Amino acid sequence: MSRPPAAGSRTNRAAKKLPPLPADIWVLVSAAFIVAIGYGIIAPILPQFAASFDLGVTAASVVVSSFALFRLLFAPAGGRLVDRLGERRVYVVGLLIVAASTYAVAAAQTYWQLLLFRGLGGIGSTMFTVSAMALIIRLAPPESRGRATGAYASSFLFGNILGPVVGGLLAGLGMRIPFVIYATGLLLAAAVVWFRLERQPQLDAHGPAVVGNDSAPEVEGTDQPTGTSATGPAGSATAEDHGSPSAEGEGSPAARDRVEPAQTAGVLPRMRFRDAWQDSAYRASLGSGVAVGWAAMGARIALYPLFVVAVLGADERVSGIALSVFAVGMAVSVAIAGRLTDTWGRRPFILTGLALLGLATIAVGFSGTIWLFFALTLLAGLGGGLVNPAVQASVGDVIGQERRGGTVLSRFQMAMDVGAIAGPVVSGMLVDTLGYDWAFAVTGAVVVLAWIVWLRGRETLPSRQA
Repeated sequence: MSRPPAAGSRTNRAAKKLPPLPADIWVLVSAAFIVAIGYGIIAPILPQFAASFDLGVTAASVVVSSFALFRLLFAPAGGRLVDRLGERRVYVVGLLIVAASTYAVAAAQTYWQLLLFRGLGGIGSTMFTVSAMALIIRLAPPESRGRATGAYASSFLFGNILGPVVGGLLAGLGMRIPFVIYATGLLLAAAVVWFRLERQPQLDAHGPAVVGNDSAPEVEGTDQPTGTSATGPAGSATAEDHGSPSAEGEGSPAARDRVEPAQTAGVLPRMRFRDAWQDSAYRASLGSGVAVGWAAMGARIALYPLFVVAVLGADERVSGIALSVFAVGMAVSVAIAGRLTDTWGRRPFILTGLALLGLATIAVGFSGTIWLFFALTLLAGLGGGLVNPAVQASVGDVIGQERRGGTVLSRFQMAMDVGAIAGPVVSGMLVDTLGYDWAFAVTGAVVVLAWIVWLRGRETLPSRQA
């Protein structure tokens, strides 16, 4: 007698795990693809463009780090802007800032101009990155948070896959034209976000949400913290109006994390960084943020293209393919982890991904043939892809939909930027003094250290908690 209900229960749970993602998520995914394909075009060209000023590998790596440095310095202000002005406004302004700085990079005549203009783009980058993360956390149902972050990450990865290939085809046009193409793509992405999200329900940090169309029930809105009630007319709506939460129970983590669109009156409380710091999962996420920023964002872009040419003796166009191979690995694993992390948990994918990324990165430095290099690069990309959606979903679980988390998100972004800054600089110094094998070994060791930290991090997926 007990088996049929159990089977039915599993069926119900499976159905609940795959609700349609809100329309706003797909708008963000579309904009991310536009941004990423442009960034993919310039990624293999940027180190070579910087190296063309004949100041050494370290100087070329600093250009990559300057972008992350400005992101790091502006991250606290970016988080406060998101909390005060709303996500959409900050997102669009951030894209416009990066577009303007990229046009300036295309016109740079000296190394110092290149360094400054590329760095200024980091201000806009942190604005639209934190805004996008905040929107995903607020709009995606908790049981689909991994799938939403996975879809967003996949759009970036597919752009990174296509971008370097397109950039290689544009090599005959010189090193400046790709930056013009990237900047123009940013303007297009800004238009998509501005006009498409303008009619979606938007959170006003200083007042109630504004609903602009009749599809509001399909998009997650905002809620009062547990133990309070909505103060506006919507506060009288019953659970039946929006779906009963009885499957998890009122006191379960999933029920506490759920946000009902009707309860939109009032101002959401702001989660403080010191409150998030008390959570072992958030502390571990900061560590993995540093590691992923170091290995998958900073050192990857600064080292891989130069390693292919300087050590393996391949053509410069192959450097773009190297970045594409890494992105292919990430795209494959992100698609898997983004879906399964909502059912299997965040922690298993984070631990597996960090181990694979760290060990494969160490091995890359000892590869002697182009094919072995590509194979190890693919494995490293697979590891990075397993980590990405799971960590971001874990941070989203810590914040929840009932609080504003701009500051907490900005600190997580800062952790990634610290890695993205230190990775190219330290790696460039190691290359100039000890060689590429040491640069890759240290990069991999940083990732392994993050894996050790995550051994003490808790599982945050609500359905996996007791």
